Amino acid sequence: MTDRPKLTIKAPPVLFSATQKIVRRIQQRLQIPFLSYWNSPDGSICQNDVVGFYEILRGLSRQKRIALFVKSDGGSGQASLRIVHLLRQFTDKLSVLVPLNCISAGTMLALGADEILMGPMAYLSAVDTSIRHDLSPVDVDNSRVLVSQDELTRVVNLWRRERARGQDATNPYHALYSYVHPLVVGAVDRASSLSIKLCEEIMSYHMPDKKQALHIARTLNSAYPSHAYPITLKEARRIGLKVHTLEPQLNELLIELNELYSEMGQQAVTDFDEENNHHNEILNILERTNVQIYYQTDKDWHYRKEDRRWVSLNDKSSWRKIERSGGRTRKSIFHIR
Repeated sequence: MTDRPKLTIKAPPVLFSATQKIVRRIQQRLQIPFLSYWNSPDGSICQNDVVGFYEILRGLSRQKRIALFVKSDGGSGQASLRIVHLLRQFTDKLSVLVPLNCISAGTMLALGADEILMGPMAYLSAVDTSIRHDLSPVDVDNSRVLVSQDELTRVVNLWRRERARGQDATNPYHALYSYVHPLVVGAVDRASSLSIKLCEEIMSYHMPDKKQALHIARTLNSAYPSHAYPITLKEARRIGLKVHTLEPQLNELLIELNELYSEMGQQAVTDFDEENNHHNEILNILERTNVQIYYQTDKDWHYRKEDRRWVSLNDKSSWRKIERSGGRTRKSIFHIR
């Protein structure tokens, strides 16, 4: 690798003072403890977030009710279950506030609430699982792709319809296995069963009717033709979720908070040349009064021509914590492995 020109490394802004003002206004309006959980488009719900939630919650005694703002494009459903379980150790009732997108594993997280409050732009989604297996097909950049149960099922169902019309009598798996390894097909089927189980377990914290929980879980897992199908407030009520309209003034405060988080979550890329750059980006943010924890990527990328893919170097990515106490603000690295 050639010597790099000396450039100022770009970094995303950390707007702790500005976000704290809105967090306090929201909490004053709700009159109960308020937490926020925000993922950038490149971030996701992950197992490390559970430790971050504990650090945010540990300063609280057990509460009668907690309000949680969630904005997420998904991630690990198993992490969602652990987060719900953790939250339930600190509160009797949980309200989830959804002003925008709360999809996939984000929807699973919302299922753990006694009530979901949704704004006019809010939507949930289906929870059918896509996985990236070690034996998944690769794309043009030589990266493993996601494979979903819905995609595989639709291929087989299409073949069955064509066979019923007498147009094709061949076995679809013979051709399918040329592109998707049989172990990937099995793993995807197992992941689909896992999604239903996770949804049932998450709803068990507040929904005693097991039949209703299973109905909701199956509906979210298999009733929609697209993983990103937007389940708005009306549709959420239809499938049996306890959903209410988010108060307009509260919705505006949450949108304002999201704008600040979006500014913090902007990509800060420093290009050295065509094959080398430095990437800084805040992916996940957790916050309550006086405390903010966020995960920031901070690493070099190099394009390896022989492999036709980007590889990371000098990775200094970490969780970081800001807390205010006694009128002083302190920043530190929050160690999670």
